[in-house]
Amino acid sequence: MAVPGLPDLGRCLVMGVVNVTPDSFSDGGRWFDVDAAVARGLELVAEGADLVDVGGESTRPGAARVPLEEELRRVTPVIRALSQAGVVVSVDTMRAEVAEAALAAGARLVNDVSGGLADPVMPRVVAAARVPYVVMHWRGHSRDMDSRAIYADVVTEVAEELRKRVDSVLAEGVGEEQIVLDPGLGFSKQPEHNWELLAGLPALAELGHPLIVGASRKRFLGRLLADQDGAPRSFDQSDDATLAVTALAARAGAWCVRVHEVRPNADAVRVAAAWRRAEKRSVIPAAARQMAGQTEIRDR
Repeated sequence: MAVPGLPDLGRCLVMGVVNVTPDSFSDGGRWFDVDAAVARGLELVAEGADLVDVGGESTRPGAARVPLEEELRRVTPVIRALSQAGVVVSVDTMRAEVAEAALAAGARLVNDVSGGLADPVMPRVVAAARVPYVVMHWRGHSRDMDSRAIYADVVTEVAEELRKRVDSVLAEGVGEEQIVLDPGLGFSKQPEHNWELLAGLPALAELGHPLIVGASRKRFLGRLLADQDGAPRSFDQSDDATLAVTALAARAGAWCVRVHEVRPNADAVRVAAAWRRAEKRSVIPAAARQMAGQTEIRDR
């Protein structure tokens, strides 16, 4: 499913991450300097990123909020430089004022992990700009989000909560065609919830909007790969597991994957695209494919 104003390449897109923060869980502040962040963004594009997501506030569990002025200082020059270089830039922010500044600097997508809950002005900013808007499933800020990870049926509940957020942002003037949904892996989710949501992507697709999947280097992957003593795999040692999730999500029909290491994930989405094309040409009945456990998110 194509998103107006963004690349339509006939396959799952790859969004590379640039954290302009000193305390990101995944890279430890390697790109906190503006020049380093710009160079990293250009490197990700050279490795195959279709979009680059620039964020200035860590959303790792327990993280404190960053003052507005500091977030603006971190992201605005990076977004401007990358946009001027021809990069398709997304801004990762929960603040309407940061989104406005980022759009003025050249950003073409707003990635709001709160889905408009952290700043009720955000949907109006997006509506006025007519840019794509990632609405993520979110139950609260990083300081206490783990305490909110309580579900009877995580797929059903996340789908319903996302549906309510879609209705809310539509009421603020955001267009149907602008909305991209994110199940919010790791945000108020325990590891089992993340796996169930990944398996439940077809149900989330029934909401009628493109899906973005952000599993890269998250804790549930490190826990899956824990050593014999139970010590989780480090974040940067979870890239192979991220790659597996990328291939499976792209195979299932995800619109985009958000990743820290681009080159292998860019390869994975191309493999998934070839697989999907071959299935469409295949003479094997759809029912037989389903029996083999290969149910797809239906194309729209």
